[in-house]
Amino acid sequence: MEDVLTELPPPSRFFLEELNNFTPPAPPVPSPFILLSNPTSKTPLQPSLFIIAISAPSLYLLHHVSPKTLIGTFILPEVPSSGNSVEPSLKDKSCNLYNISHGGKSVIVANFQYSVSSERSHAIAKTLIGQQIIPERVLILDSVQSRNFRGRISTDDTFAMKLETSVERKGIPLLKKLNYFPSGSVVEGLGAALLGRCQMKNIKATLCVSWPESGGSVTSIVKDLLLKDVLSDMEVKIDADGEAEGLKFGHTNHYLDSELYT
Repeated sequence: MEDVLTELPPPSRFFLEELNNFTPPAPPVPSPFILLSNPTSKTPLQPSLFIIAISAPSLYLLHHVSPKTLIGTFILPEVPSSGNSVEPSLKDKSCNLYNISHGGKSVIVANFQYSVSSERSHAIAKTLIGQQIIPERVLILDSVQSRNFRGRISTDDTFAMKLETSVERKGIPLLKKLNYFPSGSVVEGLGAALLGRCQMKNIKATLCVSWPESGGSVTSIVKDLLLKDVLSDMEVKIDADGEAEGLKFGHTNHYLDSELYT
């Protein structure tokens, strides 16, 4: 009589690679693209500085920087544009591109007002940098997630730190006063993909990450960085209602502190 406990099981009717034959392939996801307001404008655009805002404080502040000119939109096909206003608004799910003339140099700003999945981050970075836009220097403004930080941080802490590409570190840094992001901590998502793209293309680039994700204290830190080190002599026009809006703008649900490294 067979020993059912030790006898080898019968071979499967299917090989693992054959199981997918019964599943229809997923439809291809359309590639992201840049839609310029003036289709006849000279491309690629070659700004002296390309600022990419991802964090809530940077989105809020760069929305109010003046003067700036709307020059186009970055389109991610899976993000619906229905419900967006005619005039640019912080409530829209959009990524508008603006041009700023600063000290005789061209500065382009991209405001990412929607979340991006990790799977799409590299496609976005490839489209945004090195094709229609070839910048001399890039500044990425993102937030820290507490689950990725080595050690415990609370919502009472407020700070900003940086990571740089190799070519940026060899010269005079754009953000001179910031400390480097500590070893052992992790940056992921769109900000990391953009910095990696700049490293691959040998572009001077800085990724500035701030904590917490929103609030008046961190907004003040990012404002000082922008107006003192990056866009000196520029103006941020915010009325009393806008100040209150800035304190509430952004994500309020932070990740729980992790005890993995404590």
